[in-house]
Amino acid sequence: MTTMFILNKNDLAKAVREEYGCTGKDCKAIVTDVFDTIRESLAKGNDVSINGFGKFEVKNRKARKGINPATKQKIEIPASRGTFFKPSKTLKDKLK
Repeated sequence: MTTMFILNKNDLAKAVREEYGCTGKDCKAIVTDVFDTIRESLAKGNDVSINGFGKFEVKNRKARKGINPATKQKIEIPASRGTFFKPSKTLKDKLK
């Protein structure tokens, strides 16, 4: 059975603080800036590659027909953009 562990920005900031000795406030600002940069790049439609970790890709989904599972009615699902993550070979190897 796998134990679920949720890692949040505070946990990442704490890990940075323990590794590099910066203040908690500075470490949290650094982690927040990294995520803001990734978020802004994805919002512009750019992919984000992090060497040794993986690639966040923005993909366009075409409009399609679907079925509402509650009513069984046919519905039109509009086109949308989504973010997908593709792990690097290095990350895949670590998960084996």
